[in-house]
Amino acid sequence: MTSTTAKRRRVSWYHRRIANPLMRRLVGHLPGQALLETIGRRSGGPRRTPIGGRVVDGSFWMVSDHGFASDYVRNIEANPRVRLQIRSRWYSGTAHLLPEDDALARLRRLPKFNSWNVRILGTDLLTIRVDLD
Repeated sequence: MTSTTAKRRRVSWYHRRIANPLMRRLVGHLPGQALLETIGRRSGGPRRTPIGGRVVDGSFWMVSDHGFASDYVRNIEANPRVRLQIRSRWYSGTAHLLPEDDALARLRRLPKFNSWNVRILGTDLLTIRVDLD
């Protein structure tokens, strides 16, 4: 097992067991945090993941810490229609995966706390833009 794979496993465990359950409760109260709802590529059911990012000119920008290995990214590949809960309001939109974007430069323009976590915990950064309806 490579060190990247081992790191991804440890970070995924941390996200699933500790960070995500906590952040789901805090999403409406913390600036820079949102809840991303994708449609499960296998189940067809809604999947909600806390994420960090920022709305800029009608689009929500974020960076995935594990890129194409993240379950929510795979769900977006299968169906780019998503919903975002920002504060306490839900928005619909279409997600676009942007592997050509400089994810590290993008993180410098996004909320600092989340960006710091993504840089520290990430293994394969990927920029995502959600064009809000």
